[in-house]
Amino acid sequence: MKLPLVVDPEELADNLGADGLLVVDLSNPQTSASAQVPGAVHLDYAGLIVSRPPAGGLLPDAAQLSRVLSAIGMTPEHHVVAYDDEGGGKAGRLLWTLDMLGHEGGASMLNGGLHAWANEGFPLAESRIPATPAHYPAEIRGGAAADKDYILAHMGDPDVVLLDTRTPEEYSGVNVRAARGGHIPGAVNFNWVLAMDQERNLRLKPAAELRVMLEEVGAVAEREVIAYCQTHHRSSHTYVVLKHLGFPRIRGYAGAWSEWGNLADTPVEV
Repeated sequence: MKLPLVVDPEELADNLGADGLLVVDLSNPQTSASAQVPGAVHLDYAGLIVSRPPAGGLLPDAAQLSRVLSAIGMTPEHHVVAYDDEGGGKAGRLLWTLDMLGHEGGASMLNGGLHAWANEGFPLAESRIPATPAHYPAEIRGGAAADKDYILAHMGDPDVVLLDTRTPEEYSGVNVRAARGGHIPGAVNFNWVLAMDQERNLRLKPAAELRVMLEEVGAVAEREVIAYCQTHHRSSHTYVVLKHLGFPRIRGYAGAWSEWGNLADTPVEV
């Protein structure tokens, strides 16, 4: 089956139960215990990340990812539709992870997530269904990631834009969430929530509007864009937004500010 990268609730509702479709719920456990898209399997977000201090939010190794994805019944052939109860940060992280694995079956993010699905009257299941384990042979192929050394090597490169998706307060160094505050030198700020339409249940804003907002900070499709936040949670949503807009060269920095801001030898701008 083939669904768009960002799938609206109406289209998902029309395809529920289709062969080859796996709907994955990354909502908080308390939420998903009583309200789910029918047929969805629950995935604990903690299974998609690993901490190696000072960095949090790193990509787990292939063995852990294989265990986590196999446990929810995912196979390489599944088309995955991911959602959460926060607008798409956790769902975006799953899609980025699947890109890192070269997932063959395709993946989508539910536009607006559980907010749009529930608030717009689509059916809700009141209890979880147990997942039927499968076999997912995870292999990390890379290509969608940038690490600290890659960023250091490309600082000042006019072909690369560093997109800091944290709040303006974190970006400027007023809100300090690591040993040091501020941002990677040369990075531009695009608060991830700006992509969401608060009047339409956190669905993405129209593509034309998103392009203008990104162009205003220098993020254009002609440049490689490296998105980061604190732990590549919020920036995973922006990663999906950029991919949705057709940006051909996108990377996520998983270590993000939890790594960069806690190291003593990385340059910082405030």
